[in-house]
Amino acid sequence: MLPGAAYTSEAVLAWERRHLFAGSWTCLGRTAELSTGGNQHALTVGDLAVIVTLAPQPRAFANVCRHRAHSLLPVGTSCDRPAIVCPYHGWAYTLDGSLRSAPRMESLPAGHGLVELPCVDWHGWLFVNALGTGESFGSHLGTLDRLVAPYDPAALVPMARHCYEVAANWKILAENYHECYHCPLIHPELCAVSPPNSGNNWHEPGNWVGGSMDLREHAVTMSRDGKSHGVMLDGVDPRSVRYLGLFPNLLVSLHPDYVMTHRLEPVSPALTRVECEWLFHPSTVDIAYAVDFWDLTNKQDWAACESVQLGVSSPHYRPGPLAPNENAVYDWIRLIATAYTAQR
Repeated sequence: MLPGAAYTSEAVLAWERRHLFAGSWTCLGRTAELSTGGNQHALTVGDLAVIVTLAPQPRAFANVCRHRAHSLLPVGTSCDRPAIVCPYHGWAYTLDGSLRSAPRMESLPAGHGLVELPCVDWHGWLFVNALGTGESFGSHLGTLDRLVAPYDPAALVPMARHCYEVAANWKILAENYHECYHCPLIHPELCAVSPPNSGNNWHEPGNWVGGSMDLREHAVTMSRDGKSHGVMLDGVDPRSVRYLGLFPNLLVSLHPDYVMTHRLEPVSPALTRVECEWLFHPSTVDIAYAVDFWDLTNKQDWAACESVQLGVSSPHYRPGPLAPNENAVYDWIRLIATAYTAQR
């Protein structure tokens, strides 16, 4: 594991917000869901405020007026207007970021449109690089698309969303997600439908970590009894579940009949907000079989993660060795540690 300060230090988290979240490709959620409530949305990515516009296509801008740097829209709010208007002096911008009007100015100052930020819709999830620096989204993604594309997430419909607040560092949640070494002791329901020592991990280009687990002979999906009440997805592996973590904050679980995501947002060194969402084929009616199963499994994981947070906060904590079947945890930690040392 990483040193204790990586999980407990305010200074480390502040650095991560700037370099790992604002400075990388952070997932903001489903593009279609963001479009509700208006055509302009003010969000925080890492430690930077951004505005996302969604018509005619998604675009992202720094939430900073080019006149006197006032925020254009309060973070956490949305509106539906034909222009982005600064509430300080009334400078207005078109939805593509161009300066449209500047009251009492004799002419429009050239080159003073909004600062546009890299923004990508990938299978219905919206990603923004809030610093506007670093590698392209394609390089960031590497080979991950070949594992996700068969499930065609853009064609699936979000039908359930649970939000959790977990008293643990965001990295502890990601580490827990990437191993099933703990499953026999805290996930009896999961082990009943999937052998905890099954599957393999991938080691391929891109800023992602992941592997698969097999389903037991009687199970066709992850549910209490292994039965599905949904629609099986065409062209996917019907006998395995894929667990993929796209750095820094999106965990994607691909099942034969649904897709589940966990989107992580660090609130403090010891508190993480988690948005868990389930996507199904549009004709699915009964979703409780999957949602209830994973809500139980999530809560089992959160309790374990909160206990780990207590442990790493102890003056007696020392980083321990990883077991051979925790190699995906090692891959995830290596992504973090490489970022730490590269930016030191």
